[in-house]
Amino acid sequence: MTRVAAVDCGTNSIRLLVADADPATGVIEDLDRRMTIVRLGQDVDRTGRLAPEALERTFAACREYAAVIGELGAEHVRFVATSASRDASNREDFVRGVVDILGVEPEVITGEQEAEFSFTGATKELTGRDDLAKPYLVVDIGGGSTEFVVGDDTVIAARSVDIGCVRMTERHLVRDGRVVDPPTPGAVAAMKADINAALDLAEETVPLKQARTLVGLAGSVTTVAAIALGLAEYDAAAIHHSRIPVGRVREITGQLLSATHEQRAGIPVLHPGRVDVIGAGALVLLEIMERTGAQEVVVSEHDILDGIAWSIAARA
Repeated sequence: MTRVAAVDCGTNSIRLLVADADPATGVIEDLDRRMTIVRLGQDVDRTGRLAPEALERTFAACREYAAVIGELGAEHVRFVATSASRDASNREDFVRGVVDILGVEPEVITGEQEAEFSFTGATKELTGRDDLAKPYLVVDIGGGSTEFVVGDDTVIAARSVDIGCVRMTERHLVRDGRVVDPPTPGAVAAMKADINAALDLAEETVPLKQARTLVGLAGSVTTVAAIALGLAEYDAAAIHHSRIPVGRVREITGQLLSATHEQRAGIPVLHPGRVDVIGAGALVLLEIMERTGAQEVVVSEHDILDGIAWSIAARA
């Protein structure tokens, strides 16, 4: 076993996995898995820069994670940064801060690399299951972008497009600096059009409709699953590998997009950091299911973090 620490810094959240991984057996044992909403991508779509307050929120989480990594004695650390830091003109400020705190340089990976990590993390443990037909379509709905990967035992095709839950919210549902609650029908229609234009781009590279099993990752998908399951509090074990029918996703999306901020905040399983963006995230998932004809989404708690951890163990 190799003790590794994987950090995934996205547009909306930063997450840590410290685990013992054994590439020979395909076994990964979690020691600590945590997530912090930092909204690193705050206003990046509009300004092209990482906001000072967003950087400080992210660095505060990095300091917490550094303490955990030190306490658990991880031998190897890899820090992967995704959509927001790819787009920002001042990303060097971000890089310097991470190096100062964690001692490793964040790797600003491409969307295609992000997709491959997500695919490995989500599908490694599905091998041998007769009830889930291949090829898989793994969809990772993030804050700034969504990754699409089709593969069986290996990746066949991958594409990243800019339709994350934060980006869609800021682009279509914010007026005068505030989220419009509930969004107007026109705003929802514009968001749908934007999502479907991005799906057209994804289909230029990835044969979305050839996949036989849709696997959904990340906070928007797991939150929709938690709501569908009627959970009073977040339960990763109950959510992992749950299968949510498209009709239930459609129903929940409609409810979220017709609710006020207070009504969404009253959903017990909904993380406060997702209250403003979950409607957009759910709509991205629904439009993907409508486009591909998927009758259900298999929800995975194992995702890019696990893929990063496996990459560390493989080269350790």
